[in-house]
Amino acid sequence: MRTEIPAALQDDPDIATMDAILRKCVHCGFCLSSCPTYAVTSDERQGPRGRIYLLKSLIEDGPGNAPGIQASIDSCLSCLACASACPSGVDYQHFIDLARPRLEEAAPRTPMDRLTRSLVAFILPYPRRFTMALALARLAKPFKTLLPARLRAMVDLAPNRAMGKILSGDHDFPGGGLGRIGLLTGCAQQPLRPSINAATIRLLNRMRLDVVVRDGAGCCGAVVHHLGRGGESFAAARVAAWDRAGPLDAIVANAAGCGTHLKDYGVVLRGTKDAGAGARIAVLARDVCEVIAQYELPPVTRDDLPRIVYHDACSLLHGQKQTEAPRTLLRAAGFQTSEAAGKHYCCGSAGSYNMLQPEMAEELGRRRAAALEASGAQVIATGNIGCLEQLRRFTHLPIVHTVELLDWATGGPPPPELAMRS
Repeated sequence: MRTEIPAALQDDPDIATMDAILRKCVHCGFCLSSCPTYAVTSDERQGPRGRIYLLKSLIEDGPGNAPGIQASIDSCLSCLACASACPSGVDYQHFIDLARPRLEEAAPRTPMDRLTRSLVAFILPYPRRFTMALALARLAKPFKTLLPARLRAMVDLAPNRAMGKILSGDHDFPGGGLGRIGLLTGCAQQPLRPSINAATIRLLNRMRLDVVVRDGAGCCGAVVHHLGRGGESFAAARVAAWDRAGPLDAIVANAAGCGTHLKDYGVVLRGTKDAGAGARIAVLARDVCEVIAQYELPPVTRDDLPRIVYHDACSLLHGQKQTEAPRTLLRAAGFQTSEAAGKHYCCGSAGSYNMLQPEMAEELGRRRAAALEASGAQVIATGNIGCLEQLRRFTHLPIVHTVELLDWATGGPPPPELAMRS
């Protein structure tokens, strides 16, 4: 793609990066068939190629047309299916990440937009704030029709169950000294599904791996980063927390979106004093299934396991290119696995997307849930808290994290979602 970057911007390193990415695009359109929002709308502006053109015009022509671009960029899930489909290697992930903060500066938002996005950034990355917000949302459900549409969508997303206990402070969980693994405890996952961290610790300990938790190693910063609000301070705080942990063999993320962002810390922190440390963290970052596959799964202790269908979280499939390890581990643990059509399509969670774009998120969630149910499986397995909470709204099947199933099959307790239905 030919570009004409204004002279005043040519010394900007971010613009230089975006320009290099743009020049790789050959207009082929392979990305369109992979894009969930384009599949729903058939609108070029709701597909990767259209978004690239619109952002190209923002760079070349200035901020005058930014308000017209904003809706198209906001509708992007950052699922990265387009990057997997692109034959030219267009780095859409970093292109859209660099573009969002510029668009925020160029196009003032409506008061309601500013309110909802500020609420997400203020609440979601902080487990205690999020726990309080979920409690308030449950109280507000009987009155949700009185709320604006965006706030009503947030209330709808809150589960009716009580929230779990947050894992805070410094903890060391010895497992036998075979390896020393840091655990990223996460943000929204902690109150929503504390069983995931608990299962991760039990399973890794059973594999003779020591697990290290450090205060401050919570939210990775992906939520605010994808809102176009930077996120460098979150990444820097995680770096400081892991510096206190001492030598580690790996840093595990059991939320796929967190793992993808953690592996990108070298880019997120580029140009800051923490750039080198961020790059070291990125090298250590692993999805939990990567670490389990690297060592040896404990002996299987059950033979009454349900038939499952595996849902690929976009951040694992497209962001981390991890698709076989979870399936291989589940089969090794004795689960019969099914496949669902359209595995490259997003379920519509995408971090805070289902709060900010509720209509599109609901359409995508219903489509994905229907495909998973059609597989004939008894349980849905996935590796991302966002997918778990999104899909539970649209299916009668229990949805369980991969690591909970692996823990259960090798001596741990049944996942709460299955225990409640037994």
